Amino acid sequence: RHQLPTAETPHSPSNPHTATRAPRTLTIMAAQKPTVVVTRRIYPEAIARLQEHSHVVYNESEDKWSKDELREHLSQADAAVVMGTDAIDSNVVGEASRLKIVATVSVGYNNLDILALSKAGVMATNTPDVLTDTTADLAFTLLLSAARRVSAVERHLREGKWRGFSIVHADLFGMDVHHSTLGIVGMGRIGSAIARRARAFDMNVLYHNRNRLPEDEEKVIGAEYRGALSDLLREADHVVLVLPYSPATHHLIGAPELRLMKRTATLVNAGRGGLVDDVALAAALREGTIAAAGLDVYEGEPHVHPDLLAAPNTVLTPHVGSATERTRRAMVDLAVDNVLAVLAGQTPPCLINP
Repeated sequence: RHQLPTAETPHSPSNPHTATRAPRTLTIMAAQKPTVVVTRRIYPEAIARLQEHSHVVYNESEDKWSKDELREHLSQADAAVVMGTDAIDSNVVGEASRLKIVATVSVGYNNLDILALSKAGVMATNTPDVLTDTTADLAFTLLLSAARRVSAVERHLREGKWRGFSIVHADLFGMDVHHSTLGIVGMGRIGSAIARRARAFDMNVLYHNRNRLPEDEEKVIGAEYRGALSDLLREADHVVLVLPYSPATHHLIGAPELRLMKRTATLVNAGRGGLVDDVALAAALREGTIAAAGLDVYEGEPHVHPDLLAAPNTVLTPHVGSATERTRRAMVDLAVDNVLAVLAGQTPPCLINP
């Protein structure tokens, strides 16, 4: 607070009845910066951008805050930058009367209770587009690696089992990707990017989606629609999952669905943990129900079910679909853009709940 003297009419000889008064003071309240909570370590340049416009409460570690810690910090926040693993629900935002926006640094937002945020008048944002191609690259990497059994044959070599080239060494054989049929479940931005990559391998592309794409879009990406997931699973040589998780998609691929797939098929999950019943998948791989799997996401991650770790013909990566320096920086920058827009009284660029 600053106290400034104000000018008053002094005692004037021409007005002897005017008493001399002490100068009044005018209290000016310095504008208080809004508070932004950042729940996990991000790039220092992003923190600096936020600090130009706000007071930042920052968890500088990689350790995830507990729900109680989240609730406590958000109760004093005007905005929050959260990770995709931070569950923001009605219990967390119940006391956050000042909260205007929750910006998740992810394209998926099943960590956010959109209904609860909307009821509380809190905007929710995500970070789409900037990670599309990077995630599609990883999905296709998993497809190639699983189909061609890269992990298994590398382990064969490292363990000293390789005895030289053999034209009929079936233990090292994989499945062709080129000129095969790819089934994409979830034809959003990432699914479309995977379909574009498939064209370079002369693949026949099928897709299953909640809503069918317009015919002109199907022609552009070169994909045929299958209204029934079961039809896609039966026809595809390789199946890639790139759809969001929700209660409706929980265990979308379980034992019955795996039995529909070809015994030579590859399953890739680059979407979200919980889309696949991991225990059923491990059993299907052990029993030869399908040939291989490439996974970047898991139920209960970072914990991975022991059956899946022990399953043959798997390529497993630790949720690194967007993990390049350029893409992760772009994701953080977009989350900060969302927050700063709201603090400036504007609509954020990636609003989920308008």
